[in-house]
Amino acid sequence: MQTHGPNPGEVATEEHPAGFAGGHRLVEAGRVGRPHGLDGSFHVTRPIARLLPAAGDEIHVGGRPERIERRAGTEDRPILRLAGHAGRAAAEALRGAPLSIPAGLAPPLESGEYWAHELEGCAVWDGERRVGEVRRMLPLPSCEALEVLRPTGGELLIPMVRDAVRSVDVAARRIEVDLAFLGE
Repeated sequence: MQTHGPNPGEVATEEHPAGFAGGHRLVEAGRVGRPHGLDGSFHVTRPIARLLPAAGDEIHVGGRPERIERRAGTEDRPILRLAGHAGRAAAEALRGAPLSIPAGLAPPLESGEYWAHELEGCAVWDGERRVGEVRRMLPLPSCEALEVLRPTGGELLIPMVRDAVRSVDVAARRIEVDLAFLGE
């Protein structure tokens, strides 16, 4: 069971909104990092290489559409330059802004893999017992975890491992978990 999302696996939160553009949900593909050189290029932090478009394509920067003029670097350390953003100061001015694409442009994943934004808001159940709702995904040292807001308040972290998560039905917006495995 694998998820893909910012940081990795992070879904939208108040601090990191996925946003909307033209009525389409945006999915974060990384963040504008420090400038690279003097021509307006910048490093991408927290990149999700599969979501970053190629040179000539559009990407949303802080919710605004921009055209990628250049894509260089590696999959782990991409470098972008945007059209109309020449010079180091222009790159610095964008620093920290989310880089996003419309969710509909995210490539399909293999069976048992999920984009983090697909799980946000899903109801979490253990049989007939409602556990709560997925707020976001969190990266842990050994796996990713669902951060679940409980109906009575508080949060529960559920690791995205087969022993803890019985099933995920994105279409039904339902995730089945095993609370006994979690010691609940």
